[in-house]
Amino acid sequence: MYQRILIATDGTTLSKKAAAAGIELAELMGAQVVVLNVVPRYPVSYFEGGISMNAADVSRIEKQWAENAQGVVDAVKTKAEAAGLKAKAVTVKSDLVAESIISTAKKQKCDLIVMASHGRRGLKRLLLGSETTHVLTHSHIPVMVLR
Repeated sequence: MYQRILIATDGTTLSKKAAAAGIELAELMGAQVVVLNVVPRYPVSYFEGGISMNAADVSRIEKQWAENAQGVVDAVKTKAEAAGLKAKAVTVKSDLVAESIISTAKKQKCDLIVMASHGRRGLKRLLLGSETTHVLTHSHIPVMVLR
């Protein structure tokens, strides 16, 4: 049914559970796996006029975040390969997480997106937003959400 599954992960406990479920589904389907982590850019504009951050510091922090993200996707890729699956690890630098997930799924020709949701409701959801909800409402590719 599914040939290529995108597993969006951020390394949290909840997203690790979703990644494990995505790998299990890929095993059942005989599908390939694309593991994605979206790395945010450093929020320089928040500190304008306040804390002085030079470009080297921002670059160092973003590099560290990118390395951590690569470690997250590599760990999931390793688990997928250990299960006998063909897997690819991808990191994308962007503040637009949901859009990056959707565009990467299209670019990689994925036919399913697997991701976690924290299940926030009410005021917390309003204040914190939901990348999962955004992916669900804007993706033309099916989305499997795990909690």
